[in-house]
Amino acid sequence: MRSLMVLRQLAQRNFSSSSRLQLKNRVPEFQKVFQEDNGLPVHLKGGVRDAVLYRVTMTLTVLGTGIMAYQLFQAAMPQNK
Repeated sequence: MRSLMVLRQLAQRNFSSSSRLQLKNRVPEFQKVFQEDNGLPVHLKGGVRDAVLYRVTMTLTVLGTGIMAYQLFQAAMPQNK
């Protein structure tokens, strides 16, 4: 029971105290990057990481659609015994 009380105190202390690590506000930097008119769509303005994430998402979407169509076709065809 004592360990639960100590754990509760530690959790409360960590959540209620101010952060030791102050993060820099980078929103204005991102606003400049995403609002500049360079002909790129907004989902690719983040650089290489966004391009890779976009391609992975598209690949998984196409693969998932293909697998779903195959499974639907298999379920629609009766099995011959």
